[in-house]
Amino acid sequence: MVAAWSGFIAALLLPTRQTGDLLAGMWQLLAGSFGAVPRMLVWDNEAGIGQHRRLTVPARGFAGTLGTRIYQTSPRDPEAKGVVERANGFLQTSFMPGREFVSPTDFNTQLADWLPRANQRLLRRTGARPADMLALESAAMSSLPPVAPLVGSSSRVRLGRDYYVRVAGNDYSVDPTVIGRFVDVGCDLDTVTVSCAGQPVASHERCWDQRRTLTDPAHVATARTLRAAHQAQKTAGRVDARGAGEDVGFRPLSVYDDLFDLPGTGPADVSGAVA
Repeated sequence: MVAAWSGFIAALLLPTRQTGDLLAGMWQLLAGSFGAVPRMLVWDNEAGIGQHRRLTVPARGFAGTLGTRIYQTSPRDPEAKGVVERANGFLQTSFMPGREFVSPTDFNTQLADWLPRANQRLLRRTGARPADMLALESAAMSSLPPVAPLVGSSSRVRLGRDYYVRVAGNDYSVDPTVIGRFVDVGCDLDTVTVSCAGQPVASHERCWDQRRTLTDPAHVATARTLRAAHQAQKTAGRVDARGAGEDVGFRPLSVYDDLFDLPGTGPADVSGAVA
């Protein structure tokens, strides 16, 4: 994000271009770097924000909570937001070269350390440093809303027997004691949380990769305990059904002969049958 008048740059690496992550990134930069809300947020035709100048429902809710407007430029019109395009080029030529990153967190840490120096550069078009002009520009913006907007993503699913939920292409384990019940899954830029009836049943650090399975060892131990208890209960039920320790009665076969009016065949008829 770049303030159009001062040229102040705020940036953050996001895991995806989905709506929830884009809104969470905007809110983090507005609250943490600018401390104010501009009257307009200019976007290109990003599908996570909207298409054909029709915003997504979460994007409209985000703009309404902040009391601002999200404007999407026409397709193939990069000059409409040239201030951002120039900032992207500046990051590519001045921040990226010669750096190594071991994780997304490391990338954002190095970026946060570099941006203050970048905002001290002297802009040719203004003749001033962006960091010095930001206070004047923020004063012309609106204040932050008293209630934070809804960002990230959320969903409600019924927890299956494998006690995992899928978020952004990855599977996260959940407390197996709530198998079969509805759980609420929330995801922000850093964590994936799951709750059932308002009670937390899982919390994981978000994985930025895909097709990964993240398992809490406590959930595996709980599943093992529940499985053993279930098997013991089934075994006890089978023993009770068989009547272990009780005498089993026998009925002579002649009873069936009398039932169907069949003639008896002799002593062999009284060998007995299980009742």
